[in-house]
Formats: sequence, structure tokens, C-alpha cells
Amino acid sequence: MARTRRVGGKSKKVTVSTDAYGHTAGWAATDLEAALAVPPDSEAAAFFDVDNTMMQGASIYWFARGLASRKYLTTGDLARFAWQQARFRLLARENAGDMSKAKATALAFVEGWRVDDMERLSEEIFDELMAERIWAGTRALAQLHLDAGQRVWLVSAAPVELGRVIAERLGLTGAVGTVAEVQDGAYTGRLVGDLMHGPAKADAILQLATVEGLDLSRCTAYSDSSNDIPMLSIVGNAVAVNPDSALRAEARERGWEVRDFRTGRKAAKIAVPTTAATAVLFGAVAAGVAMRRRRSRR
Repeated sequence: MARTRRVGGKSKKVTVSTDAYGHTAGWAATDLEAALAVPPDSEAAAFFDVDNTMMQGASIYWFARGLASRKYLTTGDLARFAWQQARFRLLARENAGDMSKAKATALAFVEGWRVDDMERLSEEIFDELMAERIWAGTRALAQLHLDAGQRVWLVSAAPVELGRVIAERLGLTGAVGTVAEVQDGAYTGRLVGDLMHGPAKADAILQLATVEGLDLSRCTAYSDSSNDIPMLSIVGNAVAVNPDSALRAEARERGWEVRDFRTGRKAAKIAVPTTAATAVLFGAVAAGVAMRRRRSRR
């Protein structure tokens, strides 16, 4: 129906929709949305580690669980994952030799896979095993940044394709992760650059800040692991989420905020592999799949 409204200081006859009671439909909602719209904040962003920060346990472990259910791996391979996790926790430090070996074999297990198959498996396995393990508290923190008009990236040692799927499912901006070399739509099994681990995360964020025009002093980073202190140190706001003992001590010394979404301190000893073992898990996955391939050829 036609109704006279004041538009731009003048009376103007416009056509508006009304409901059964004669109330205008759409005007109030549109005005409210415009009033509540938050302009993009192009210089501020948030960076979230994934393993034990955004998700309970290591994403590569749950990915391996999904592969095992599809007969790519066996329960024996998964048992070796747990052994590697226990070994890393006992050593309480990174072993340079293991890291070097892990880098050499990190993504060997995807050699010959099509990129679209990797993306499909990542989507399926996220929905099956990972979605329910997202920390609600950390997800809410990410949403606060999005609501403030900021972009939010995941930064993980996991394959970047898996990181992108997690980011997409959570409605985040994107992900930074370990990159596998691709030729003709298939993986060669070699890495492009380093594992996205430790100082490499800080380097990636610095590069991203340059490309995206970010002011790192206005950015925030979140992690559970002391391995990510380099990443936490380059932003203006660092938050320790479900921190390990070393990061908790560092946060206390530097005055960083601490958020713990675990039900108790015993949760720090979660049985599934954590970020510290992610690099070795790549090697374990590679070894397991290579063994399956050798057996299938006999």
C-alpha cells in the first residue's frame, strides 16, 4: 500500500509492505540492522592456535582417527600416536632430530592424493569427530573478534587444507598451516617451506600482517603451548588458553591474560596428542600409510 513518509526532510509517497494489522514490515528491521552494523576493523585481527586451544586434542590426531575408520590406518598406528605423545610429555622438550625427520616425512602420506580428495576427507572427518570437540569458550572468543569487525585466522601445524575446513566450519576468515607441494592437482609428498610450528607461526603472521595491512600492536593471539611464545610475543595482546605449565609461567611473568576452559587441571593431561607432538604425528601418519601401501602391493 502507499503511505506518506518523510524521506530526506521532505514528504514523499512511498510503497511499503504491511502485515495483517497494518504494521509496516521491513523498515524497523532494516533500520536496526543498519544501526547495529559494525564497520570492518582493517588493522586488527586475531590468531588462534588450533590444537588444545580451539579444539580438544590435536586436529591431526582426529584426522588420523577418521582415516583409520576408512581403513587408511590401523588401530596400531593410532597406538603409536599415543606413545609418541607420552614420550614428548616425558621429555618436555622438542628433539631436533625428531623434528628434522618429521619435516622430511610430514606430508609424505598424501603423496599421490588429489587435492579435492583431501578437502573432502577433511570436511567429513571434521563433521564426524572434530566439531563436538571445539572448545565453546574459545569459539566465543573468536566470535567476539568477528563481532568487532576483525578478521580471525587459525594458525596450525596441521595441513592447511584441514585448517581451512575448520575455519570455514566455524565461520572464521581463514587458516595458515603446513603447505604440501601440488602438481597437476595431486600432492607430491613434499613440503613447501617449513612445518607451521614454533617460530614459523610468528614468521607467517608477520607476512600476513604485511599483506593484509595489519597493525600487530592491535592484534591478539591465542595458544595453549609454550612452543607458540614467538607467535604470542609479536602481537599487542597475548592470551594463554588452556596453557601448559611453561606457558602459564610465561604468562604470569609477562602479565598475559589466561583463559582455562578445562573442567580441571587434570584435563591438561588429556590422552590424545597435543601440539607438542603434532610434528611427530605427521611422521607417524606417513609411516602408517606407507606400511599400508607396501602391504597392499604384496
